[in-house]
Amino acid sequence: MAKVVTLIEGDGIGPEVVGSAKRVIQEMGLNIQWEVCEAGAKVFKEGLATGVPRETIESIMRTRVALKGPLETPIGYGEKSANVTLRALFETYANTRPVRQIPGIKTAYEGRNIDFVVVRENVEDLYAGIEYDQTPTVAEALKLITRKGSEKIIRFAFELARAEGRKKVHCATKANILKLTEGLFKKVFEEVSPDYPDIEAIHIIIDNCAHQMVLHPEIFDVIVTTNLHGDIISDLGSGLVGGLGVAAAANIGSEVAIFEAVHGSAPRHAGKNTINPTALLFTTALMLRHLEEFTAANQLEQSLLYTLGIQKSFTQDLDKSSPLGTKEFTDAVIQNLGKETTFWPSRHYKPLHLGKISSPKEKVSQRDVGVDIFVESQLSPEELGKSLETIALSSPFRLVMISNRGIQVYPALGGLKPDTVDHWRARFFLKEGKELKDQEVLSLIQAVGVKHRWMHIEKLFEINNAPGFTKAQGEA
Repeated sequence: MAKVVTLIEGDGIGPEVVGSAKRVIQEMGLNIQWEVCEAGAKVFKEGLATGVPRETIESIMRTRVALKGPLETPIGYGEKSANVTLRALFETYANTRPVRQIPGIKTAYEGRNIDFVVVRENVEDLYAGIEYDQTPTVAEALKLITRKGSEKIIRFAFELARAEGRKKVHCATKANILKLTEGLFKKVFEEVSPDYPDIEAIHIIIDNCAHQMVLHPEIFDVIVTTNLHGDIISDLGSGLVGGLGVAAAANIGSEVAIFEAVHGSAPRHAGKNTINPTALLFTTALMLRHLEEFTAANQLEQSLLYTLGIQKSFTQDLDKSSPLGTKEFTDAVIQNLGKETTFWPSRHYKPLHLGKISSPKEKVSQRDVGVDIFVESQLSPEELGKSLETIALSSPFRLVMISNRGIQVYPALGGLKPDTVDHWRARFFLKEGKELKDQEVLSLIQAVGVKHRWMHIEKLFEINNAPGFTKAQGEA
């Protein structure tokens, strides 16, 4: 029975590298049928802001698997990235980026036995894309980390380790600074890891992780991390082993998997038969493994390795003196189907099982204690502070501090005068014995709004008697 896959050729060089993958699949005799669909630049130009037409969405909903070439993303204006749209629509929450040394490709790390996978949470964090201009000079992005999203990606990382016979999972966060968001990710990792006693669980600060990736990349097996960090260190990982031209990638969700090369669309190289298809061919091997075509995935992978590592056949991005173009390199891969290497032993891959998400067992108590009101003002900290204190006198709230760019500026800290902008966070706590009522919050906002422009509020509450908010730098 044929396995049907949605095929998005992509922009620029996309049709060439996708064409290479199609040729290899055909030569392998696999019973795969393609549903060819569109996304990216052409769709944007037709006026669709997402870059992904309904027909493509419906195809992926049917096939549950897509192989795609690189897509162009508009820079600096309203349209969303078509790549991000696809990931969000289908909740492909797990981005996997294998990082493995390829003998034959010259890098600074030859012979280091680099072999790990970066597992990046793919839909939350700053990539939720919730941004606002708060004043004419200050923009805000909301970093969203959820318990559910964190557990899904962390369990995925452990299950991937099991499926690939790996022994360690590093969790890379910035929980030492972002104690609530990145701290939640770390906390969930610590809660989940005992369910996998056969896998060593290690927490690492993200900057140290990047440092160790450069110094000692061979220590890693699986690295799981949040979206922005994962975006950065996955490209770093690719740089260790030859660059994005050899980097495979998969976006996997509970229902849909989308496989892609992560390099750009390089439109100025399109149609010249000069592009290296290695990244998309390795990605195709990931897709075959997802389809549980394990033998075919290994055959394709080994053929690529034989072509690169034994034959030393390269496109010009890896060897400027090489006469091979995209077509000729693909010919070589096809000719080497069935050949194997000894320097990259085949792993005994098992089907990947997505872990079940648990429900929090602990009882949670919440108590509202105040409100932060974000204000635009040209006043000095002292002038703004006196004004807001006066406004709060007749309310159940008292002003406890004002911060600017995260630093307490009122009351002033020992004569220090940090540089300020027109964006202030005013923190109000309830007065002794008072309870927070929404109507009183609205009355406070209305009173503040008579004299100052406010643009954003956050309720402050305690969870199990612990603050559900961070303090400003210098706040008591």
